[in-house]
Amino acid sequence: MQSELNLFEDDIPYVKGHVTTIIFYNAENFYTVAKVNVADTNLGNIEKELTVTGNIPRMNEDETYLFKGMLKDHPRYGKQFQVTSYEKELPSTKKGVIQYLSSDLFKGIGKKTAERIVEHLGEGAINKILDDQTSLEGVPQLPKAKAKDIYETILSHQGLEKVMSFLSSYGIGPALSIKIYKTYQESTLDVIRKNPFKMIEDVDGIGFGRADEIGRAIGLTGNHPDRIRAACIYILEHLSLQDGHVYVFQDQLIDETRRILMKSDSELVENVDVIKEMNRLVSDGKLVSEDERIYLAALYYAEKGIVSSIHKLLSEAPDIGEMTDSRFEKERKELEEKMKVTYAPSQAEAIKKAMESPIMMLTGGPGTGKTTVIKGIVNLFSTINDISLDPHSYPKDEPFPFLLAAPTGRAAKRMSEATGLPASTLHRLLGWTREGEFTHHEDNPLNGKLLIIDEFSMVDVWLANQLLKSIPTSCQIIFVGDEDQLPSVGPGQVLKDLLNSGTVPTVKLKDIYRQSEDSSIITLAHYIKDGVISDDLFEQRKDRSFIGCNSGQVVEVVNKVCANANQKGFPVRDIQVLAPMYKGPAGIDALNKSLQEVFNPKKEKQREMLFGETSFRVGDKVLQLVNVPENNVFNGDMGEIINIFYAKENVEQQDIIIVSFEGNEVTYTRPDFSQLTLAYCCSIHKSQGSEFDIIVLPIVKGYYRMLRRNLIYTAVTRSKKFLILCGEPDAFVQGIKRTEDGQRQTTLQMKLQGITSEEFNLENDLPFPLHDDLPNLTPYDFMD
Repeated sequence: MQSELNLFEDDIPYVKGHVTTIIFYNAENFYTVAKVNVADTNLGNIEKELTVTGNIPRMNEDETYLFKGMLKDHPRYGKQFQVTSYEKELPSTKKGVIQYLSSDLFKGIGKKTAERIVEHLGEGAINKILDDQTSLEGVPQLPKAKAKDIYETILSHQGLEKVMSFLSSYGIGPALSIKIYKTYQESTLDVIRKNPFKMIEDVDGIGFGRADEIGRAIGLTGNHPDRIRAACIYILEHLSLQDGHVYVFQDQLIDETRRILMKSDSELVENVDVIKEMNRLVSDGKLVSEDERIYLAALYYAEKGIVSSIHKLLSEAPDIGEMTDSRFEKERKELEEKMKVTYAPSQAEAIKKAMESPIMMLTGGPGTGKTTVIKGIVNLFSTINDISLDPHSYPKDEPFPFLLAAPTGRAAKRMSEATGLPASTLHRLLGWTREGEFTHHEDNPLNGKLLIIDEFSMVDVWLANQLLKSIPTSCQIIFVGDEDQLPSVGPGQVLKDLLNSGTVPTVKLKDIYRQSEDSSIITLAHYIKDGVISDDLFEQRKDRSFIGCNSGQVVEVVNKVCANANQKGFPVRDIQVLAPMYKGPAGIDALNKSLQEVFNPKKEKQREMLFGETSFRVGDKVLQLVNVPENNVFNGDMGEIINIFYAKENVEQQDIIIVSFEGNEVTYTRPDFSQLTLAYCCSIHKSQGSEFDIIVLPIVKGYYRMLRRNLIYTAVTRSKKFLILCGEPDAFVQGIKRTEDGQRQTTLQMKLQGITSEEFNLENDLPFPLHDDLPNLTPYDFMD
């Protein structure tokens, strides 16, 4: 390794020196802040003592390292060297290696044994031992047990550094290297050198491209079985977890697998090679083959689980009994008097059906009265079953019988405000843990009498399976959603398949009860849903307007609109900009950076924390990007930064950001900052389940790849009071006319109906263009 330390690339900033002080060290993720006495560098004239930061395993003071990375100015602490890769300097002289091996690190190894090892392996002994454990076998008078201890001791002190050095040459940084090392421990290099493609399945963040680069370097090229298997899994993951498909046709999988294999390697891969490995994956239980369709096993059994649960809930539910028309009319009149509302025929039908069905689907667009129906269902269910709607009236050991949930925190809050009952996110309801497990399942079901799930269109096939198998047959269920909104981010189209199957009682609310004179936004939304270009789409209305501009003007126009709304008294939490894409001059990233200067410009003495390219400030509106159930925050939750503390100001000696999510204060240390992003502008997908007083929606031709009718419809229906459209009229028109390029490939509808593939395809005439229970697997077990 000594020779490697001298191979400095002139264009990569480096610092070589020995550690003088460890200022901070996080044992969980190895984030380190240390002082280094600089011995050599290509940075020119810098201070002899420099602060280095990064994910570095436990260092000892006085050890010498070569750090590679970038010199940056911290707004508070001055110049710091941010480490992207590093190498530890090992003793390289005969004397140094003998001293190292006979040190207190190695119990029972004296100077004579150390001399024999060096005599046998030379001054590069340490690297040779790390590279090959068997290299110690020829050392005279060295027992096998002692040789094993020496190897494991060196590995424990040098193994991670060796792994990180090896992986850095393939563009894999310290954080991901640590994740790989934690997965395989002392076997890391053995696993990588034997089959780097295994990382695709085992390590979140490793995709086919990176694994294939390492594979080619060690000779796993062409039609090597491990390479083909990895490509098959990758293609299925991409199409299932990115495009929403639950399966891929066998011929298409073969073609796509061959394409990606030969894209990075010119060596020919034949169909027969792919078929052979695909069949092995099926035999190993990784994939499932059915009627020329290939599934990730997790998704196949998730669909199968949904079908099983639906049939069980419908067939094994206690006999509720049909409510006679005369009794319902009596109950309806009393309910209308209590609720001070008159139910339209379709709304009354929905309430009645909910009372007499084990499961019911309630669908409808904005303004059709879904919330009114939900309140009616809850109140009539309470009356008929003689149970209280007051959560505080139940003893502590008696569960509240009404379970209300939605996929996002904001949607759950809206449910709670509409009904006056507690509501939670689906993940929290099911007891999701950070380890990816749920406390509620078939062996520990939910405890309730009425379950209502709102925004069900957002629920993917895997989460739907988990939910359904957690519901006891004694519980009545209402699924509420809008089938014209965007489908779930994850695979499947559960709401649509359930509706189309006809197996679950359904009421579709179509009439608009908030009339056009109250909201032209609602009328516009229904036009968009039907693919109709409204005559007044670009005209001024009291609650919406359109501002023409091109991509280069979007940021300026959006800034002016938001600044004007803010000056008129609308707080930042009620103003939401939505966009379909992150990159580009009119993308989410550019809009957020600019809007931060509108809503929260840098002020004197205002606390600010730099993280990558983002500057977080006290007062910023931020979005949570991952589920952290222990903190009661979930993907899509929006909050406000209420305080920032710098490392030297607190006992933990860490940079800290505190965010308030509707009063729930969550503390983030620097390793967790990646969970947050600015939220002045967010993606339309992230806005699902939320409503805002003002929606600002830019649509330009630069978004064309993303523009679809359901995307624009979803964005428009997020607005409660005002909708400001801006951009290019042609882009709006094209987007409204453009439906999905291809329907998601699922078999849930077919399986719910209990028909064959041939009957299903003939009956539905659907094109499928492409761009016994298993253990509890999820799609995320196969994600890269």
